[in-house]
Amino acid sequence: MPYVSPAPVLNHRIERLRELAEAEPRLEGVLLYGSWTLGESDAHSDIDAYLFVRDADAESFDGREFVERIAPLKLAHTNMHGILAVVFEDLMRGEFHVDAAGPGIGLIPSWEGAVHLPDPESAVLLDREGRLTAAARRLAEFRPPEPVATAQELCDELANWTLMLAHVRARGETARAYNLLHAVVAPLQLKLCRLLRGSTTHWLTPSRALERDLPEADRARHLATTGGALPGELRSAAMESWRWSRDLAAEAAARWGTGLPLQLHDEIAELLAEG
Repeated sequence: MPYVSPAPVLNHRIERLRELAEAEPRLEGVLLYGSWTLGESDAHSDIDAYLFVRDADAESFDGREFVERIAPLKLAHTNMHGILAVVFEDLMRGEFHVDAAGPGIGLIPSWEGAVHLPDPESAVLLDREGRLTAAARRLAEFRPPEPVATAQELCDELANWTLMLAHVRARGETARAYNLLHAVVAPLQLKLCRLLRGSTTHWLTPSRALERDLPEADRARHLATTGGALPGELRSAAMESWRWSRDLAAEAAARWGTGLPLQLHDEIAELLAEG
């Protein structure tokens, strides 16, 4: 079957989910999250939802069987985070948390600061008891991170993880060092950059919309920290990464008075330069 862009069917699929949920008595509530609820969905977006099952039916409810009623599936499995991950026939992805309504809805207020639902009423597709909408409203306000303490935490994290990267690379574990650089150091770096630029809309996924959110100079610095997994490429990218981390840390110190362990920073640079 040829690839078909999900864009024309995204709203239809969400409406189909709403209809099925309303007709399924075992469901107490359904909550969307992700790009669709932020008004940023496009042809490549997936469907992210919580299915809150009445407590008495939580053990017997078959999430895969329910989701397959939305549209035929090419793939369905429980992913590494315990979430039902699916691929529909047109290659649209979906992630569905299937939780008991009692404890699940009760946890939503604890998501403050980690999840943003600017329009809670639109995000709630089903709410039989009224509890889900009330809980979702707690997530309507986006609160940017407090700059000073957050900047200090990020600077400290960057120093700590870059030192680990340097030790791992010096040991000759190039693949592991490459993973640390891209999976751990880079997201911390982008968060610090966003904090300094006042661009925290995509704080939870700092690489999202980077090309639109950050100035060209920052994008160029970020690109310089990327590279292949060959030893020479990794060495160059890691050194450029640490140079940018130090520049961002110095900028944070000048603006907010955060601490700079300069001797440690120099020692990390020396270790990265070896080999």
